Amino acid sequence: MLNYINTFFSELWHLTLEMAPYLMLGFLFAGVLHVWFPQHKVNRFMGKHNLRSVFNASLIGVPLPLCSCGVIPAGVSFYKNGASKGSAISFMTSTPQTGVDSILVTWSMLGLPLALIRPVVAMITGVFGGWWVNKGEKQKIISKPLNEGSSQHIKGNKIVAMLRYAFIDFMADIVKWLALGLLLAALIAVIVPDDFFSQHMTHPAYEYLFVILASIPLYVCATASVPIAAVLILKGISPGAALVFLMAGPATNAATITVIAQSLGRISFIKYLITIVVGAIASGLIIDYLLPSSWFAIEKSMQTHEHGILPEWLIYSSATILILLIVYHFMKILGNLFNKGKFKTREVVAGEKLDNPNLHVAGMDCKHCKMNIEKHLKQIDGVESVEANENTGYVAVQGKNVPIDSVQQQVKDLGYKLEGVIV
Repeated sequence: MLNYINTFFSELWHLTLEMAPYLMLGFLFAGVLHVWFPQHKVNRFMGKHNLRSVFNASLIGVPLPLCSCGVIPAGVSFYKNGASKGSAISFMTSTPQTGVDSILVTWSMLGLPLALIRPVVAMITGVFGGWWVNKGEKQKIISKPLNEGSSQHIKGNKIVAMLRYAFIDFMADIVKWLALGLLLAALIAVIVPDDFFSQHMTHPAYEYLFVILASIPLYVCATASVPIAAVLILKGISPGAALVFLMAGPATNAATITVIAQSLGRISFIKYLITIVVGAIASGLIIDYLLPSSWFAIEKSMQTHEHGILPEWLIYSSATILILLIVYHFMKILGNLFNKGKFKTREVVAGEKLDNPNLHVAGMDCKHCKMNIEKHLKQIDGVESVEANENTGYVAVQGKNVPIDSVQQQVKDLGYKLEGVIV
């Protein structure tokens, strides 16, 4: 037993060293995108019912470091603000599959070919899924123009804002799933025999089926999926099946499925799911049967850190900073758990209007959830300002005669739930 524990922590440390430098660089890129490419600029490229808007949506989504928990409200927000269904589906298909942070980590752990293939596949599936959804759909009549005035503008020093978003706000969104991905990868390395897939899955179809069935309901962000895929390849799974996991794992989960079906309709949801599954399997088959297997051999790069790409001082300092940041964020999470649910609520009364209501909204898990709640509630008649807390679910609304029914509908449309009015 002690030997298993030692092996587990050894694998965990090894994986952390592999990911840390590229992960830190990816976080910095996330901060750059947030500060210099804000959401209201993104909206301009997605508003038309044509292939170009679908292409733009996928192109914008590929580098954005949003996991599916953050991409759901962002995609629904784009749709509610005038983007076509196809553009929203294109964005929600391509965005969670990849991102600047996951591309860099993929390069580190799985090699340059997969790091390049991954965003290309995300782009293609996003464009195809969006085009398919728009095909046969009537052009959306926009009842009101894109509300750029509600976008959050960066105030103060932009460098400080970039660093705060990169290592505080954005990292807070994925830290739970990043830690879980590392822990699962280390656990798989310990408990799964090296010959498991060669012994029990003698046909590639079994591997693909196994990965698809595991990926669709699983919640894992694009970055956290990389160490798991790396360990699975080392255990004998094919690189193509690993790519299926890298695509389907981040792009689908129970929450994504529910919100897309509810907000964009059952037909759009079915086309979205088929696009992900068929695109993932087709891409996996191309890798396994058409591309050189030597491109995807990761044993050497996974077994040593002395491969000359990065100096040791950078690797170890990055790992140390990453661990300290993870500890810091988990301490904040634990602190927020003690405050969560400490307020009493009552049910919403049909047709009621309140002054300065305080509300409890369930389902907010990240900063993007918070920003989308604030943005959309601000557009309701009578609302002057909104301040949401994604950790406790507390939403403070300032305004006179605020129609609570309208608030409840907006919250529902974004995929969250208004639990009640805080008393």
